[in-house]
Amino acid sequence: MRGATGSANAGAARATPGDVAALLDGSDEGIVLCDAGGVVLLANAAAVRMAPEIVPGGPVPSELCPAGSDTVTYGGRVIRVRTEAVGDHRALYLSEVPSLPRRTEFLLEAARRLFASLHPRRCARAAVDLGAEFLCDVAVVVLPPATNRRVEWVRAAAGRPAPEEGVLPLATALQVPGLNDALAGLTHGSGGRQDAGAVPDWLLPDGFGPAGDLLVFPLPGNSVPAGAMALVRRADRPPFDEEALAMARDLASRAGAALSAAMLFREQSAINTILIDGLLPPDLPEVEGMRLGGRLRSSQQAGAVGGDFYDVYLPETGAGHGIESGIVERPPLIILGDVCGKGARAAVLAGQVRQSLRALLLLESRPVRLLQLLNRSLLASPAPNSYVTLILAALREAPGEHVLVDLAVAGHPAPLVLRGDGTVEEVPARGSLLGALKKTVLRPVTVDLAPGEVCLLYSDGITEAFGGPTGREMFGEERLKDALATCRGMPVDALVERLEQISSEWLAGGQQDDRALLAVRAGGQEPATGTTTGATTGATMVWAETTG
Repeated sequence: MRGATGSANAGAARATPGDVAALLDGSDEGIVLCDAGGVVLLANAAAVRMAPEIVPGGPVPSELCPAGSDTVTYGGRVIRVRTEAVGDHRALYLSEVPSLPRRTEFLLEAARRLFASLHPRRCARAAVDLGAEFLCDVAVVVLPPATNRRVEWVRAAAGRPAPEEGVLPLATALQVPGLNDALAGLTHGSGGRQDAGAVPDWLLPDGFGPAGDLLVFPLPGNSVPAGAMALVRRADRPPFDEEALAMARDLASRAGAALSAAMLFREQSAINTILIDGLLPPDLPEVEGMRLGGRLRSSQQAGAVGGDFYDVYLPETGAGHGIESGIVERPPLIILGDVCGKGARAAVLAGQVRQSLRALLLLESRPVRLLQLLNRSLLASPAPNSYVTLILAALREAPGEHVLVDLAVAGHPAPLVLRGDGTVEEVPARGSLLGALKKTVLRPVTVDLAPGEVCLLYSDGITEAFGGPTGREMFGEERLKDALATCRGMPVDALVERLEQISSEWLAGGQQDDRALLAVRAGGQEPATGTTTGATTGATMVWAETTG
């Protein structure tokens, strides 16, 4: 038995090079063995079929020598190359990646390019680029006519670096055969084919020569066409065959869907911009004898607008009219509030509150009475959860460049006052939430601000911000007071900016609520940066409880 086994092993060891070659040729994977210098020592039949230039003793084509493993294009084939070390030599393993059918490849590329942008012009440029690259010599997209009876067009030509764009009178554009029907959403002619001899000059680039074949298709949209597309081949090229016609229809269908989505997005963005512009806080005006500064930051989830808001209402020329007290002089009024909820719904309610107050100010000027009337309006609102916390502050000039601030607070954090010596006081104004109870209980307060002193209105998004070293600690009122104390002597814009920055740093990028700050500084002149205000004053606060 020992002799028989040894004899069998000896036979296996005497396999010839021909046996090895036959074994390798039986593999569908290309195998190339080369030395350290890249000279081919051995190549099987599959490798030679994929790359006929591979011959023993010759070099391995550089395209087939990627760093590591990669997929390369060689000789019109897509080849996956895997490289491994074999002793002192190197082995390349080649496998051909099956190519997609031409129409499938085109559809995949069309989907990638057309839906890469929600900008109508970019979609139109992608559509004509695809047409000129895969189907024709010139591709043109004509967008729907504008109200001035003019149309925009985008054109790409094979071999030219970038699409061209232009504007034409609608009557000139309609010289293209079948374009009128295509812009109406109809396919004219036999499968979109039109008379190439009737192509107008504007459709083709300079020096193009005569057109040999013309296709015109509508670009289907949501309810109306998104435009039309014209595809032109030169006279020296074969006309569009059935496969090209099918691909042209696919391109028109997908280009129409992409353009429709882009146009809808543009329309919605324009509407959103108009709505948001009406909800954003106003630019703070110049008010004689005082300075105003404000900051508003919406939550990360809500985008540009949210439930916190502020506004400034300046008196009209002449006098206002009170509901009960006849003619009254209306002082400048500032408000800061917070409505229930977040995001767009909260922003709409905030806008309604601001506009309601603007209308009520035509009839009433007293802060307490305004809050009572607003409460009645919110209670009658059909919208659910129309709850609002609000501060109203009527501003009056007083002798010695003082400012008297008549404050009415409804369910909102009490304002803070920064005195001239750097101390911070909390205003003892209180009141009930608006929109919840039929009767409001309000304790208005009048604050006397000496020159340089500041009254700060803020929302609870500042004090209830969770962050700090652990990320779970509330900022709180005491930290806000301490931060405000460090702002003594600052211009009012710098003061609110510093407080907003301190709040943002506390959040450290964490989840935030809407945040609003509005400050009033007594005195018409801002201090120079780095200076401090004068000594403290003996200003007092007076309050009385009112129920209505």
